[in-house]
Amino acid sequence: MLLSQSLLQSVLNITLQAGEYLKEFYKQDINIYIKSDKTPVTNADLFLHQFIIEQLNKLTPNIPVLSEESCNLPLSERLTWDAYWLIDPLDGTQQFINKTDQFSIIISLVQNHIPTLGVIHSPILKQTYYAMKNYGAHKLVNNKEIQLHPKTLSEASPIKISIGSIGTKNQLQKLLNPNQAYEFKIYGSSSLKTTLVANGDADCYIRLGKTGEWDTAAAEILLSEIGGAIYDLQFQPLTYNQRETLINPDFIMVIDNKFDWRTIFNTKS
Repeated sequence: MLLSQSLLQSVLNITLQAGEYLKEFYKQDINIYIKSDKTPVTNADLFLHQFIIEQLNKLTPNIPVLSEESCNLPLSERLTWDAYWLIDPLDGTQQFINKTDQFSIIISLVQNHIPTLGVIHSPILKQTYYAMKNYGAHKLVNNKEIQLHPKTLSEASPIKISIGSIGTKNQLQKLLNPNQAYEFKIYGSSSLKTTLVANGDADCYIRLGKTGEWDTAAAEILLSEIGGAIYDLQFQPLTYNQRETLINPDFIMVIDNKFDWRTIFNTKS
């Protein structure tokens, strides 16, 4: 499948329309269900799941769609895919339920196990970040496209770390170099912490806990286009559609892949 600006624009249009539907759900009382993994899902998740799949099937009929809400496919079947769409219809369902405004819609394209296109759209915060291989990374501000740029870090400066909770900050103490200064930024859904890194508002985001490949695929292409990266705690890259499980290991997401992050994080087991 050939990447093109036309394809990217079509995916942006689908994501933005999904965002309009999500804003309507946000105004209403919602139905909450508990999935088998004990996490919540709402009627908004399920509606957007169906809508996005239908729209992507119209756009690219021969490319399968893998969603967080329909991911129980064996690896033997998934390995036959050269390309597939990977989506999280509502990243940050708990934030959506709690009315924090900090949730988003994620659509990614993965080709030969590598994310090559990604969109992260937060309709309430009016933030849209997107990237495509060899096209660069961008954000939409007041309907104007702004290109994102690499950032070079210095060990002399405080390292700004995006995290999900105070509890994560406490867990991190044993991993952090005590001789380095830090600033912590507590923020909403996983993808929105990604946008803090991509925008330069945070230098890294560390996740100790369960996420899916749908949570990080758009982040992979967004960051790679501006010199960033995602590593597991052994500083190895994450994988896509290469394991029976779609659950990610704990990871570190960084804005500058040339910085020696091993001087910051002592992750040796």
